[in-house]
Amino acid sequence: MDLSNLKPAEGSVKNQGKRIGRGQGSGKGGTATRGHKGAKSRSGYSKKLGFEGGQMPLQRRVPKFGFTNVNRVEYQGVNLDTLQQLVDDKVIKDTVDLVTLLELGLVGKDDLVKILGRGELTSKLTVTAHKFSASAKAAIEAAGGEAVTL
Repeated sequence: MDLSNLKPAEGSVKNQGKRIGRGQGSGKGGTATRGHKGAKSRSGYSKKLGFEGGQMPLQRRVPKFGFTNVNRVEYQGVNLDTLQQLVDDKVIKDTVDLVTLLELGLVGKDDLVKILGRGELTSKLTVTAHKFSASAKAAIEAAGGEAVTL
């Protein structure tokens, strides 16, 4: 081992890359690899989002379609069969409210909750939610439970 065969450890030195725009003698002077004229040769150039080189962009070629109701209220649905499964697994006993559903990860903290009527409910439960479908409310009350609307 001597000074002639010393080299940095593997992966410790990053290749510095080509030095652009440092005079004609470097071989990368003049246009500094940007070519002649055009937007890309200018300083401060940045392509607009969706720009397709002057071709009509996709978002302008495709027609507008449909309607979005700005007042729409989105509910997170929870079905009766999910509640029955939680009772069978002994996760819940007799009451289901937003805090319980949040802890179990069934709803988000800002979600409005609607109980839906898929599946059977055999347990007596007191269910608290923002909304109930008619079939879900009927099934909860038929099982001897109570549907509390917030």
